[in-house]
Amino acid sequence: MTQGNTVSTAIADGSGTGSDTVPEVLSAPLRVRFDYTRSVGTTIGTFLGKLRNHTIVGVRGTDGRVLVPPPEYDPVTSAPLTEFVDVAATGTVESWTWVGEPLPGQPFDRPFAWALIRLDGADTALLHAVDVAAPEDIHTGLRVTARWAETTTGTIHDIVCFDPGETSDSTGAVDDSAEPVTMLTTPVDLSYKHTASPQETVYLRGLAEGKLVGARTDPKGKVYFPPRGANPTDGRPTDDFIELSDHGTVTTFCIVNVPFLGQRITPPYVAAYVLLDGADIPVLHLVLGCDANEVRMGMRVKAVWKPREEWGYGLENVDHFRPTGEPDADYETYSHHL
Repeated sequence: MTQGNTVSTAIADGSGTGSDTVPEVLSAPLRVRFDYTRSVGTTIGTFLGKLRNHTIVGVRGTDGRVLVPPPEYDPVTSAPLTEFVDVAATGTVESWTWVGEPLPGQPFDRPFAWALIRLDGADTALLHAVDVAAPEDIHTGLRVTARWAETTTGTIHDIVCFDPGETSDSTGAVDDSAEPVTMLTTPVDLSYKHTASPQETVYLRGLAEGKLVGARTDPKGKVYFPPRGANPTDGRPTDDFIELSDHGTVTTFCIVNVPFLGQRITPPYVAAYVLLDGADIPVLHLVLGCDANEVRMGMRVKAVWKPREEWGYGLENVDHFRPTGEPDADYETYSHHL
């Protein structure tokens, strides 16, 4: 690939004919899923452990109020809070909103209400679901009771929801385990549709053809890779597209030594910012093909493309970068791009 070639109209508009028609922007459904795992600390650990035993606790603030769920620090004075207080599993709806079309992952697959519920003995409200059939069945001041899960695990889901009334038909068994809750794993699942900007569309169509396309506002402007819809310094559109070389220079990097869930490569390996020849913004990618401790600032690298049949509309078409064996670039050539 030749550095600095202006991208043809055929690539820019996606037509392959060289016409001057406005390009149709690309869009695609995206889904992000992962398990978020964290330590909960003493305060939340106590709250969750009590839920496992069909008990709800708050913590007493410096002003005497009972706060539910319990914060670690006082919201007024920031002092640490340690006095736990049992509150009732019954309470009063203070405000609510109706969910006519539940989303995946919500408490029910039928209409229900979210409500702020002030439990008896508490001075603040807890957000949870109320199982009612219609908006007419819920109102501010409604008395509700917690419905417990059949099997409790030490999460907020130990309360399935709240039911109208002073009693509940819940018959779930109590887990009287003395082990405190220390870790919490929360599944995260986000689905959305991403619509690319016209400039990003040119970049993505270029990748589908094995081209690395950057953009600038004018022939003297900085070249951004990936292209941005507008120059961040003056707001002008970056419509001057440039096909960049797939050679570049490592500016900064880190060696990944810690394994994590979903990791594709066995540590140690290198994630580096690579400044493509002709670009003014480095891009983050993998550097493989050598020992991790051999990677250095200024190292010259080249893109290693996946097989053509595996290409799509994404930078993952480039599997990684590998050293070229060329002499390292002078520091001054990339010092302003760190």
